[in-house]
Amino acid sequence: MLLLWVSVFAASALAAPAPGAGGQRRGAVQAWPDAPNVVLVVSDSFDGRLTFYPGSQVVKLPFISFMKAHGTSFLNAYTNSPICCPSRAAMWSGLFTHLTESWNNFKGLDPNYTTWMDVMEKHGYRTQKFGKLDYTSGHHSISNRVEAWTRDVAFLLRQEGRPMVNLAPKKTKVRVMEADWKNTDRAVNWLRKEASNSTQPFVLYLGLNLPHPYPSPSSGENFGSSTFHTSLYWLKKVSYDAIKIPKWSPLSEMHPVDYYSSYTKNCTGKFTEKEIKNIRAFYYAMCAETDAMLGEIILALRQLGLLQKTVVIYTADHGELAMEHRQFYKMSMYEASSHVPLLIMGPGIQANLQVSSVVSLVDIYPTMLDIAGIPLPQNLSGYSLLPSSSEMFKNEQKLENLHPPWILSEFHGCNVNASTYMLRTNQWKYIAYSDGASVLPQLFDLSSDPDELTNIAAKFPEVTSSLDQKLRSIINYPKVSASVHQYNKEQFIKWKQSIGQNYSNVIANLRWHQDWLKKPKKYENAIDQWLKSHSDPKTI
Repeated sequence: MLLLWVSVFAASALAAPAPGAGGQRRGAVQAWPDAPNVVLVVSDSFDGRLTFYPGSQVVKLPFISFMKAHGTSFLNAYTNSPICCPSRAAMWSGLFTHLTESWNNFKGLDPNYTTWMDVMEKHGYRTQKFGKLDYTSGHHSISNRVEAWTRDVAFLLRQEGRPMVNLAPKKTKVRVMEADWKNTDRAVNWLRKEASNSTQPFVLYLGLNLPHPYPSPSSGENFGSSTFHTSLYWLKKVSYDAIKIPKWSPLSEMHPVDYYSSYTKNCTGKFTEKEIKNIRAFYYAMCAETDAMLGEIILALRQLGLLQKTVVIYTADHGELAMEHRQFYKMSMYEASSHVPLLIMGPGIQANLQVSSVVSLVDIYPTMLDIAGIPLPQNLSGYSLLPSSSEMFKNEQKLENLHPPWILSEFHGCNVNASTYMLRTNQWKYIAYSDGASVLPQLFDLSSDPDELTNIAAKFPEVTSSLDQKLRSIINYPKVSASVHQYNKEQFIKWKQSIGQNYSNVIANLRWHQDWLKKPKKYENAIDQWLKSHSDPKTI
């Protein structure tokens, strides 16, 4: 029924009355004549490349396709930190990760931090949130925190279960991720019972867990969030023959940080081609289920007569490697992990427009305020995206004149043993590590090497040097790395003291317990050496 409606409704253009010529300029665009409603749907772990060719050929995503046809798609949208809490902190604050000091999945924003939703509420919007938020400090497991704090220690410990697939026993099961469907139902009911009768404009947020891998059902080899789980109903949406088996570098030739990541994610063992293809197929099927939940929101807005009065935005906190570069999960600057979907449709938004300029999640904050006609703060890291998508700017300034031609992403958490910084421009992706000297950088020309298989940093030293200088003008990354290193050590010491004499026994029950229990003294000694060492970022 949903797909039938999409095919019929997508055949006609979404009627979108253009904003009037009046109003005061704020930020980048003029005020709307009537403040529109706003709906923001944010999923987890969604590879943004699936929203355009050739990724869109692998799995059927009818509602994402609908948003593309009736709105603006940002083809080069990125996370500001490829992990849940820090990326969401950037999205809700409009600030880069090093400014919020959201160093890992435990450390995000203060619970009382003023977000864009708080500002919109103060300016007359009715607000509501459902589902996954995960942008404030204090969440995630002890294991996740300890793994992040001890990433500077000179040892290798597996922190994730080996990636695996699991098929739901009921072939026709549609609601596989029941928690997400429940939150989607709550959002739809709120639209029907509350929003449709409100005299105020509203802003609704829906956060989904999918297509994040599920926690594996047992401890041992597969312990961790490493299960790609779906049903045959969703697998039928995937074109199995179109699934690409990614190329892998030999373990001996991997960048040292990549090797560390692959090992801690339990991916350095042998995988058959069938295993890899199944993991990718199940992931794509989970993306199809995600798309259907987005569709429930779009359908509800349509049925309530709100679609033409509402700006709908869909994005994700980060992507999913799904066995690219011999990894699953995120925590990487490779495209599968850092590239996110970003689509906007609604009144005044250009239809069937694709924007190739680089943008990132910090742009959500100013965009939300700009939609509402609220003056933009001067201290934000992001820029409003309306100039590139608004109909009133068809013949005026475009995004390249109002948004820097680069985006910054950084990562300081677990599964990576050096702070990582990505500068993405139109052609280049430059990745620097740690203090900029102890770990070799990476440079990829995405125009000729979209799969990022060849690091050309040494081959093009002038480009590498120029991009590094640009990166340092944006962020003093050696200083930030040193701060994170010191933070990790201080936090671990506090935790160790709170545990007392039994700290090693506690560690032995974390996700890396299998490795730890084999040689506990070896790893305890490595931690002792780390705690005694100076605080500069360590050499890998």
